[in-house]
Amino acid sequence: MFKEKLNGMEGLTFNDVLILPARSEVEPNQISLNTRFSKNISLNIPIVSSPMDTVTEFKMAISMARSGGIGILHRNMSIEKQVKMVYAIKRSDEFIIRKTITASPDDSVSHILSLMRSENVSGIPILKDNKLLGIVSTRDIRGISGSKLASEVMTKDVIAAKENVTVDEAFKKMYDSKIERLPIINDKNEFIGMVTMHNIMEREKYTDAVRDIEGRLLVGAAIGPYDLERAKKLDAESVDIIVIDCAHAHNMNVIKSAKNIKDNISADLVVGNIATAEAAEDLVDFADGLRVGIGPGSICTTRIVTGVGVPQLTAIATVSDLAKRYNVPVIADGGIRFSGDIAKAIAAGADTVMLGNLLAGTKESPGREVTIKGRLYKSYRGMGSLGVMGGTDRYSQVGQTKFVPEGVEGVVPFKGSVEDVLFQLTGGLKSAMGYVGAKDIESMQRKARFMKITNNSILESHPHDILITDEAPNYPLY
Repeated sequence: MFKEKLNGMEGLTFNDVLILPARSEVEPNQISLNTRFSKNISLNIPIVSSPMDTVTEFKMAISMARSGGIGILHRNMSIEKQVKMVYAIKRSDEFIIRKTITASPDDSVSHILSLMRSENVSGIPILKDNKLLGIVSTRDIRGISGSKLASEVMTKDVIAAKENVTVDEAFKKMYDSKIERLPIINDKNEFIGMVTMHNIMEREKYTDAVRDIEGRLLVGAAIGPYDLERAKKLDAESVDIIVIDCAHAHNMNVIKSAKNIKDNISADLVVGNIATAEAAEDLVDFADGLRVGIGPGSICTTRIVTGVGVPQLTAIATVSDLAKRYNVPVIADGGIRFSGDIAKAIAAGADTVMLGNLLAGTKESPGREVTIKGRLYKSYRGMGSLGVMGGTDRYSQVGQTKFVPEGVEGVVPFKGSVEDVLFQLTGGLKSAMGYVGAKDIESMQRKARFMKITNNSILESHPHDILITDEAPNYPLY
């Protein structure tokens, strides 16, 4: 009886296999990395930043979306702070800023100046009954008495555009008129929002950015498995993805709650973490994406503490076989150390990979910087670590209990900008796809074949029999 439990059970992870090279006519510069993170959200690169408090906050989420991926804001913060962060990210690169600070013609100059300082803006539209009357800029009120009214100092002959204006049309109108702000109005002369030259220039720099239907950057946010209130408030702020952030999503209480959350939001819902086909089968009816990984992360101790888990490559392949039948994308979460591991995860069926360690050392991560023996590091910790359990709000949220830590805290070397790291990772992935003859993610999943290798093969795969004197950006010496 007990021996039968072990028959045929074999688990493989990234170091256990290599992808076989194949006949190819594909060059790396011909390859598309477009993929799906969930049923309704597409990305230009198959990389997602993990919802960890030393990985993804405002700066990381913006950089990920501008580069073609997406960031998932961690939930180790108040609902209000997380919602405010989504709002700020959505506003950062949007073409028409629809939630614009406005004032009335009867407001004083001192009030308008206070608004400018608190909202960090240099121009405020003046409205009456939502009709655009003028605009007040810092130039209009420089040296003006604070008691004067907006109607006395505003610029009245305002150059505006209709809401169907394109980016190129808006740029030309602003350039020709030598203005930095362009109010947007509808056919009834009602104020819709504002276009700024700064936002247009930012958009031009990031041609691979992923955006929603209104031209705003995509962003996701993590919630606890029972946190319906947080889900509703994030959804109201137009978050694109809500991720159920749970160590073991194949829990029937979690599944019941996740279904209820899905019924109450319009955003896509990604559920995890899981590692078996049985778990996937219980989730595919309502989940828009499945997050795979039980214990493979570099700071995760789940497998050691509990003895539970599935080697990551086997987990990805097992879940993907089931999920593909229901058209549900798979996210490989954890265990990625090199760009070659991303290629292996995708070859095994993943549509995207979720990264923590590889992004934690970037300047955009919120981790604390420390210097050790003259080298710069950034803090990195598991969301099941003792520090998170005891010193934060995460496990005091509704339905959250944890008895012992399943993660550790540490540091990772500083790696520079997210953009540079993603360039190396996507470059390695494209090279792998070139070896296989795969022009896109779908063909990589279909064509790639694996070979199991020995421990000696692993040693052979890494640089050996040499003293490395120059560190490569995609093979750091740590």
